[in-house]
Amino acid sequence: MEILACPICKHYPLQLYVFEEKKEIVEGLIVCTSCKRWYPIIDEIPHMLPDELRNKEEDLAFLRKWKDKLPEEVVKEGKPYTV
Repeated sequence: MEILACPICKHYPLQLYVFEEKKEIVEGLIVCTSCKRWYPIIDEIPHMLPDELRNKEEDLAFLRKWKDKLPEEVVKEGKPYTV
């Protein structure tokens, strides 16, 4: 996490939320506290793509799946999508 920066605004460090963990983080969320963008971790892989390359349906399905564990900032003002 110390070497990751937001691909949009280049801010670091980023905030990590772990939703499911085994030996590695299986599902979670990376949040940029500067520009309010969020990036899902799905099947141990962080999906840190710019907005125009993101899969909207996949992102919204991820948000719905973890809606009870999402930080309030993502629910209300997360970019590029909110629940």
